[in-house]
Amino acid sequence: MSSAVIQLLVLAAIAVFLILRLRSVLGTRDGFEKPPVAGPGPSPKRPEFEVIEGGPDRDITDHVADGTESAKALAAMKLAEPGFNVSEFLHGARGAYEMILMAFENGDISEVRGFMSAEVADAFDTVISQRREQGLAVDANFVGVREITLVEAEYVRDTQVGEVTIRFTGELIYVVRDKGGDIVEGSTTEIKRQRDVWTFGRTMGAKDPNWQLVATGE
Repeated sequence: MSSAVIQLLVLAAIAVFLILRLRSVLGTRDGFEKPPVAGPGPSPKRPEFEVIEGGPDRDITDHVADGTESAKALAAMKLAEPGFNVSEFLHGARGAYEMILMAFENGDISEVRGFMSAEVADAFDTVISQRREQGLAVDANFVGVREITLVEAEYVRDTQVGEVTIRFTGELIYVVRDKGGDIVEGSTTEIKRQRDVWTFGRTMGAKDPNWQLVATGE
């Protein structure tokens, strides 16, 4: 073997030794080193999300469970009368409850008769007449509505009549006096809590916006 070949082999061996030595000192890019900074390029593609329109009507599901018969009835009322709003209806029902209840307790429903069906008005008149015959007088002051809950809603498509049943928990100061003025029921200082279940009805889409009290219960 010539001396030139031997020199080349020696140089090659030295080069291989130096490369292995450098790798042992500097390491490779498999550890926690920062990757090289890439040049300008297209931005990564953002994930695409499907946009779902619609969903449950919160004006309904805030008061009854989604998918129930009551929820379906309220949705049908809205279709029949797009301006119908459940929350606004309940706000109006709260005011109607106070107005009608106080008229009844005070023994004169003449001013609220238009907000009641004939059957309910007749029943109230009967109770008022019985009180007078017994010489009883009611003194009532409304304190407020502690709770109002939508119990049930029904809608008849053929007649477009909607009915909404509400449970009220009212608070009032209430006393019943006999002919001599003595208190036979209630208290002038204690608040009475009264629970009533009332059903309001109306033909949806009718020109008259007023609902009527069509049934009462406890």
